[in-house]
Amino acid sequence: QVELVESGGGLVQPGGSLRLSCAASRSRFSFSVMGWYRQVPGAQRELVAAAYSGGSPKYADSVVGRFTISRDNAKNTVTLQMNSLKPEDTAVYYCTVIIAGWGTQYWGPGTQVNVSS
Repeated sequence: QVELVESGGGLVQPGGSLRLSCAASRSRFSFSVMGWYRQVPGAQRELVAAAYSGGSPKYADSVVGRFTISRDNAKNTVTLQMNSLKPEDTAVYYCTVIIAGWGTQYWGPGTQVNVSS
């Protein structure tokens, strides 16, 4: 079992920045993928950014150049630095991981990000 604990959401003005963090606690696993999705009411959850154990990270087109994902494999943490935030970035952001070799995916409870003046 993997427990994901997210932090860093909140209210920010357009053009501002937020940093989301996610820690996989009590985990003895390594993760092939660590990433972030977001969801707004009435819409499907969408990928924001994913960091792989090998290779380049992947970003949604809408956040390229504004968001940066990073992971610390030793600490089992993944961070999403969000700059130049827009009102359309408002959503609940979910941390997710996929266990290497097993493919099992886990989700965090979500953290609310509101971008508004």
